[in-house]
Amino acid sequence: MLFRGSRKRWLTQAGLALLTAFLCLVLSPLVTAVLAVNYTTNTAQNHTAQSENSVQQGKALYEAGRFLEAVKVLEQAATSFKASGDKLNQAMTLSNLSLVYQQLGQWTQAESAIAQSLNLLKNGDNSKQASVIFAQALDVQGRLQLARGQTQAALATWQEAAKIYKQIGDSATLTRNRINTAQAMQALGLYRQASKTLTEVQQSLIKLPDSPLKATGLRSLGNILRVVGDLNTSREVLKESLAVAQRVQSSTAIGETLLSLGNTALAQGKTQLTLGNTTQTEKETQAALKYYQQAALVAQPTTRIQAQLNQLSLLLENQQFSAALALANQIQPQVSKLPASRTTVYAQINYAQSITQLRQKTNADNSSWLDIAQMLSGAVEQARNLKDPRAESYALGTLGGLYEKTGQFSEAQNLTKQALLIAQTLEPPDIAYQWQWQLGRLLKAKGDIKGATAAYDSAFKTLESLRRDLVAMNPEIQFSFRESVEPVYRGLVDLQLQNQRNSETTQYNLTQARNVIESLQLAELNNFFRSPCVEPRVTIDTALGQDKKAAIIYPIILPDRIEVILTLPGQKELRKYTTAITQEKVERTVASVRKDLFQVEQTVQVQEQSQEIYDWLIRPMEAELTKNGMKTLVFVLDSSLQNIPMGVLYDKQQQKYLVEKYAIALTPGLQLFEPKRLQKVRLNALTAGVGEQRFGFPALQNVPRELEEIKSEVPRSEELLNQKFTENNLQKGLQSNPFSIVHLATHGEFSSDPEKTFILAWDKLLKVKEFDSLLRVSESSRSSNNIELLVLSACKTAAGDKRAALGLAGVAVRAGARSTLASLWSVDDQSTADLMSEFYRQLKIGVSKAEALQRAQLAVFKKENSPYYWAPYVLLGNWL
Repeated sequence: MLFRGSRKRWLTQAGLALLTAFLCLVLSPLVTAVLAVNYTTNTAQNHTAQSENSVQQGKALYEAGRFLEAVKVLEQAATSFKASGDKLNQAMTLSNLSLVYQQLGQWTQAESAIAQSLNLLKNGDNSKQASVIFAQALDVQGRLQLARGQTQAALATWQEAAKIYKQIGDSATLTRNRINTAQAMQALGLYRQASKTLTEVQQSLIKLPDSPLKATGLRSLGNILRVVGDLNTSREVLKESLAVAQRVQSSTAIGETLLSLGNTALAQGKTQLTLGNTTQTEKETQAALKYYQQAALVAQPTTRIQAQLNQLSLLLENQQFSAALALANQIQPQVSKLPASRTTVYAQINYAQSITQLRQKTNADNSSWLDIAQMLSGAVEQARNLKDPRAESYALGTLGGLYEKTGQFSEAQNLTKQALLIAQTLEPPDIAYQWQWQLGRLLKAKGDIKGATAAYDSAFKTLESLRRDLVAMNPEIQFSFRESVEPVYRGLVDLQLQNQRNSETTQYNLTQARNVIESLQLAELNNFFRSPCVEPRVTIDTALGQDKKAAIIYPIILPDRIEVILTLPGQKELRKYTTAITQEKVERTVASVRKDLFQVEQTVQVQEQSQEIYDWLIRPMEAELTKNGMKTLVFVLDSSLQNIPMGVLYDKQQQKYLVEKYAIALTPGLQLFEPKRLQKVRLNALTAGVGEQRFGFPALQNVPRELEEIKSEVPRSEELLNQKFTENNLQKGLQSNPFSIVHLATHGEFSSDPEKTFILAWDKLLKVKEFDSLLRVSESSRSSNNIELLVLSACKTAAGDKRAALGLAGVAVRAGARSTLASLWSVDDQSTADLMSEFYRQLKIGVSKAEALQRAQLAVFKKENSPYYWAPYVLLGNWL
């Protein structure tokens, strides 16, 4: 199932369908089951033949999405095999039955069926056919464990199955098994192992002779590569799959692979859009449309409709309304002729969602939406007849969403509650948050702020309970995080900060809002890595108690205002400051400051623009900061504010930059870094840099001097310069010695795309996931000692990428260092070496890292007035 919608709730639904279909395809239990039937003995031939036919019928029903009927047929077959004493085929049928139960979300029955199957096989014979069926049963069990968020168990189960496939020499099935294993590794954050496994799988598949199985294996590999974020390789592998399918003349494989190619091209386009590359976005969008069009011409009916629905959604996203209307008219009669199945229900829902958007864009009146409501009502009825609660919940919730758009809030609320009631019975309750969120919007529209807050809070708590499993259960969520997850957090904060009936309520809501923002930071980082790999390390209160002179500032950008929450040390009472300003104005001002910072001569313009931001964030709390003797400001920055250094905010009254008044640090969240004072640690450093021109990057002439000056300040240092700075040498250096500081003076770029977040070594670009693994290599040899400070002195944030600072936060968190000092833009100048030398000199004196950076920046400021030279450096994480 590969339906893709463009709107916030639909991408989530589509992702679940995709994951289900992918795993079915990779495991292929029902296909292998039919082969297993051929091993039946000669006893009770008629009985066996009838049971075999039942399995074949169950396979057909399963593939048609008629799961309830498939359950009945397979239950009868299992009973027949049991009666005839055929344990192997009974076990095989129970494995398939478990898979069907999984599709229905009946997890207890699914676990019971697979447990029975495995028990029969464990007590059976040791023949090759028994081993094959046992391994296949383990594959089904692994699929069940992954679907329920038991990722570590799934990995272990699939690895056990892999041993059996190796023993019996079943290389084709072993390949499919390893693709699933890589998915579990990815979900656990084991990127290098997952990448290595997928590379080996690709090599194994290429060596196979052309066949439909090879085409299918390559397509499955291409799909999982898309999920783990390796989009370029995904496309290459899918193109090879298409070539194989064309050589063996398999129209089914050709259509399905073209559909997958369209989805990968679409993902590439979304990534380019995030990076601000509109030209490349348009190119990838056109490529996706072409693939979908080609798939629709050659594919089987189900795949054809999937391709057309994806094409329709994409046309709507690109506002090609005439073409979308013509295509919608082609799709409608096809959808109405589909037989009753989950596939049909999802097709109806997807089509209705697209038509709703089309009519919204073309300003159709509400009366013209009656046919959409009728289609969705039909989908609800069909799902009920199929006894498919997941499909029924989607249909009801989408119908409620339609009534929300037409302003029929009472009807919408009733339908949404019905959808939610069903969703809460499903395990895991991964779609419940969508209806809780929808209910919150409806209550807010009706003026019930208390009820809306409660509904949003329920949606938030559901997302939090799923945080470790959301990406694994729904890989497509990574491409829709901004539309389908982030608004839940922001909507809740908006309501909490409005709802202030008395001082006690105000403090409770402020604390809750602060906690939600911290959670959003975690969720953003997990989405960045496409894996639930970022977890809290300390409590907020623990972090706050470490510095009596540090204030924590949470600026929150909402559509109509900026809210700033201030936390002062030793004070339980939080303070809130509100400035009425539109989000658009904030983002425009920040973008202007950022642009001017890159120009040496634009100092006056930086001051004029940044003083507005100073007035929004700092001016309202100045008296409190002064009264309490604050020396350090620690910012948990929101969205676009992450793209500029806070030190450049200008106080027009005192005619001072913020860095002249306070030491400054940033953190993606107080829970992510264990606070520890650096002066308690003996300093030693591993320094590395690339000063010569390499891989198209210009030479950095001041790198050798920078490393020499660090050595003079930190004598216990080792240096890797130019040819010596290779991935292997860096890894060896970190393994050989527990360095407290790692300083890298080389080109690098931070991006919202992890594939475009890298550090330049002499021999390659070290991407963030590899970089993380390299730095953490030393962790195993140093017990619990972390790198205290990671310095990246010549990096920059990607131009045009509004979320580029995510890459910096990602490096800071995944590197395992307690603090990261990095540049937001690269300055190849004497000033960089001067600043770094002064920074280390101050650390030796014993001041905090934040204060050391402040003093170093002010030292450069005295020589170079322009913020271009002294402002790019920011400290993330532990500021002590």
